[in-house]
Amino acid sequence: MLSRRHFFLGSLAATAFAAKKPAERPSVLLLTVDDLPAWVLGCYGNREVKTPHLDRLALMGVRFERHTVASPAPAPGLATMLTGLTPMQLTGGASIPPSAATLDRLLAGAGYATQAADPAAAIAFLGAQTAAKPFFLRVHFSSLQPPYANVPQKYLDLYATASLDSFGRDPASPHAALGKEMLANRLANQRKAAAAITALDDQVQQVFSQIAARRLTDNTLVILTSTCGALLGRHGLWDAGEGSTPANMFRESVETPLIWVWPGQIPPQITRPELVNTYDLLPSLCEVLSIQPPSANLCGRSYAPLATGKPLPKKQPWPTTTFSRLHETAMARVERYKVVVRDQGKGEGELYDLKTDPAESINQYENPQFMTIRDQLAADLTAWQRRYSS
Repeated sequence: MLSRRHFFLGSLAATAFAAKKPAERPSVLLLTVDDLPAWVLGCYGNREVKTPHLDRLALMGVRFERHTVASPAPAPGLATMLTGLTPMQLTGGASIPPSAATLDRLLAGAGYATQAADPAAAIAFLGAQTAAKPFFLRVHFSSLQPPYANVPQKYLDLYATASLDSFGRDPASPHAALGKEMLANRLANQRKAAAAITALDDQVQQVFSQIAARRLTDNTLVILTSTCGALLGRHGLWDAGEGSTPANMFRESVETPLIWVWPGQIPPQITRPELVNTYDLLPSLCEVLSIQPPSANLCGRSYAPLATGKPLPKKQPWPTTTFSRLHETAMARVERYKVVVRDQGKGEGELYDLKTDPAESINQYENPQFMTIRDQLAADLTAWQRRYSS
């Protein structure tokens, strides 16, 4: 028997099938999370961590299978998301420059009521909204950062005996840094992490349900994504990019969920395989909302056509390379290969064949058979860092 909450979500999904006239400029609910990797969610293939609401949210719209953060740490990850700037263009590689055109400033200038809030304040804000004026609400969840001290007991009980085999049992890495204390009692801490993720799932639902309660569903674009991932024991590390010294670019650190839901405008139950990045979010929202993007030197491109099922211009195919940088570690990735370069090539490099080695366990950087792709990706990475450094 379906619970009222599941019935609510299912009903919303059904409305997305109805053909509707083009909507006016929608309100936007942007749900951002720290330290939520794609691999822990059911909609991305995990069968051990319970995330029923996020999984149903993904069914209501479009889920991007390969969403990469421009920098795998909370502060620079969020800063890029809100500005479209690369880590090289951020102040100190992590902070928003005072003069930057942020999403909230752009939307406020377009007549939106804007607010950034924690989950509790977000519910109060939504309770005061009507269809008369569009809003931009960014809700930020930071509850997944260890040591998960505030996770209610009912969620901990769900995982009291869970084996969590999907989290991996790699021995602690000698390069472990941020979060390395969580590796000492690994399974117990992995159970806490899983409990915190399920608690987050409920928190997201509590915020999301207010959209329906205010009858704003049809004209609200809901976006869920994360500033960075987390390893949670894989590769013998815990945090995201800063979980090791030097910083890492493992998939668990850089690949995060990206879900767009807008009933009647975005088809339900769609997955997109293209490589998209957090620096693409701002231009994407600008296109959807018909807002002029800032004149800054932005490297991102709008993936709004991918989200809404519209064809791309024939002469402008989607880019096949995505990039990321944290401190002196930088990454370029195409469909099959990933290169990681440190200290502009002076540090230890990495190259992975993601088709034959999805776990990124065999470093092919010095393998002569991969020299051509290594040098090409490294050159592309250098060009990206130079072009978008200011």
